[in-house]
Amino acid sequence: MLKVLIADKVHPHLIRGLKENNYEVDYRPSISHSETLGIISEYFGIIINSKTKANREFLDTATTLKFIGRLGSGLEIIDQEYATQKGVKVYNSPEGNRNAVAEHAIGMLLSLFDNLRKGDREVREFNWDRESNRGLEMEGKTIGIIGFGNTGSQLAKKLQGWDMNILAYDKYKSNYGSTYVKETDLEEILEESDIISFHLPLTQETSGLVNKTFLDRVRKNVFLINTSRGKVIVTKDLLRGLKNGKIRGACLDVFENEKVETFSKEEKEMYEELYTYNNVVLSPHVAGWTEESLFKIASTLVDKINADF
Repeated sequence: MLKVLIADKVHPHLIRGLKENNYEVDYRPSISHSETLGIISEYFGIIINSKTKANREFLDTATTLKFIGRLGSGLEIIDQEYATQKGVKVYNSPEGNRNAVAEHAIGMLLSLFDNLRKGDREVREFNWDRESNRGLEMEGKTIGIIGFGNTGSQLAKKLQGWDMNILAYDKYKSNYGSTYVKETDLEEILEESDIISFHLPLTQETSGLVNKTFLDRVRKNVFLINTSRGKVIVTKDLLRGLKNGKIRGACLDVFENEKVETFSKEEKEMYEELYTYNNVVLSPHVAGWTEESLFKIASTLVDKINADF
């Protein structure tokens, strides 16, 4: 019987689905990357999340491996080109958490526009200040969506009834415009948007995309949403924009460095400054992290793997 290692928490549906396809499943959600390296040569397949890096060393060690299943969307943790050379198929599951990410992005934006965090905190402190919590409405505003894959398109779908102007740009897609989305170029996004939402994979091309040069090209004082990858935005340039008002507010679920225990002195000071802004809404990389997405991701991977093997 072929063995599959599951190296992170998954919904039981994934375990059942693999077993029904006659795999022997080794469910070890707490296993470390180094421990995985020590035993991966025994397995036909592996299910991973971000703690396991399927780099060249990993793939050279995984001598019997035929597939990698990624819980979620980001494939930067896998050397896909080398995996292909090794005959290892790679599956991810962005279909499983795209709805959760879109809902989370809207929730963060509403929280920011309506001062919900600030108002909640003040009410709990018996401070009844209505005027300083006067909010903004989404109706009539223009949102630019950069990256129109699973999550970007889902966000647009969610917003179609909000009476907003929805612009979308994707360098690698075309003919995706619709009655509620205008397919456009980056220049129009930067020229017209009141809000810009990023839905990009992390690649050499997208790393550091949102820097001082990018922000200087944005015509309006803008709100930013990032639920994709933290390294898409250069944090020090984000801070500069918040200071000078170029960025009216930001919704951030992802960060350049998400390992708090590894912060340098400069990083700690940078993030401490970021955390002082009331016009910034933060969450700990959980946009796609719902009870429902746990099942949907499992179902997506089972279907893809079982269709090929």
